[in-house]
Amino acid sequence: MTAPDWSSQTRGDGAYADVNGLHLYYETHGDSGPPLILLHGGLGSGEMFGPVLAALATNRRVIVPDLQGHGRTADIERPIDVRLMAGDIIALTKHLGLERPDLVGYSLGGGTAFHAAVQAPELFRRLVIASVYLRPDFVHDELRAMQGQIGPDAAELMKDTPMYQLYERVAPRPEDFPRVLGKLGAVMSEDFDYTEDFKRLAIPTMLVAADADQFPPKRAAEMFELLDGGLRDGGWMHENRPKGGHALAILPGLTHYDIFSSPLFAAVTLAFLDAPDAVASDAADDGVA
Repeated sequence: MTAPDWSSQTRGDGAYADVNGLHLYYETHGDSGPPLILLHGGLGSGEMFGPVLAALATNRRVIVPDLQGHGRTADIERPIDVRLMAGDIIALTKHLGLERPDLVGYSLGGGTAFHAAVQAPELFRRLVIASVYLRPDFVHDELRAMQGQIGPDAAELMKDTPMYQLYERVAPRPEDFPRVLGKLGAVMSEDFDYTEDFKRLAIPTMLVAADADQFPPKRAAEMFELLDGGLRDGGWMHENRPKGGHALAILPGLTHYDIFSSPLFAAVTLAFLDAPDAVASDAADDGVA
């Protein structure tokens, strides 16, 4: 198997920002329109979004960073932790002078986006998080067993995978791959529960999951309930939809490993971000839209 080559589709204007001790690489796609920050998944880079970037950037300025230890951003001496990387995105938003960008993230990037929105809700307009879960026991048992095997010793076994081949092609220090695997494995082996943080989300948020994701669709529905979703009939005039303007999308025919590049993902993301505040929610009345 060879790594997907999306470079002709994804290479926008590349630059680096020095934030939080990190030499953070990012690309900009689209020349004008409201800003959108787009965050990739673990062991990937912004190139993962190649098939959908053109759609997302049609009427937007899309900023696509490579997170710590991923893509063209070298690792630094700290854990690869979504709460710390959230600080990087907050710092990047301020560094670029972005005015309330929308924040969209998948998997590791989704967790990073979620925590950025919790830590600095005043900086962001709306949030889309795909394939994100709140506790380790959300995921299927067989996957949890596989996650426990991720570490530096797995680097040699992964050299024929697209993840390694992408890393070898673009990383400033390809020899860091085992170290990055070790950090990701350490994070996945930790116990965590982000439920209380999740309930603090104060900007309109859409949860997105594949119908065959790393966790059952019912888990996404449980998360939606934490945001006041799915608890009652929405009403003819949307009067009973979640008070925060939140939404849920379960995308058919997809898995965790292709949802981020699906036209369905781009379509539901744009529909949520483009919905007028008065239609999407009553959040404007609550001061959070």
